Amino acid sequence: MVEPKLRHRVLVVEDEDNIALALDYVLTRAGYEHDRVASGADALPRIRATSPDLVLLDVMLPEVSGYEICQNVRMDPALKETKILMMTARGSAMERRKGLALGADGFIAKPFDLTELREEVRRLLDPGAGGNA
Repeated sequence: MVEPKLRHRVLVVEDEDNIALALDYVLTRAGYEHDRVASGADALPRIRATSPDLVLLDVMLPEVSGYEICQNVRMDPALKETKILMMTARGSAMERRKGLALGADGFIAKPFDLTELREEVRRLLDPGAGGNA
């Protein structure tokens, strides 16, 4: 008997409801288990409590920035396997460099193309799957 493949867990850290709804749609259709927090202050405790495989992390959040959350996740040895995909409406090269320098695994500008988002999530969670690069 073949063991069923475990579903990847994704935590969405996004304060804008319309964007969170779009992410919910994409993640549900792709078959990922997911949850959401809407403030920066709630993000790190939830990440530590649930150890998601991927965090979709907005840069601009109430209370604590996505950059600070990313940095704290990277400093926690218990979370070293957690992938982080940062999202921002300010998609400048400087923002991207800052996010990657703090340890993000990927960076996507909002508004994002849903196909591009799906491919980026798949790249991070299923590196052996997908097409040719």
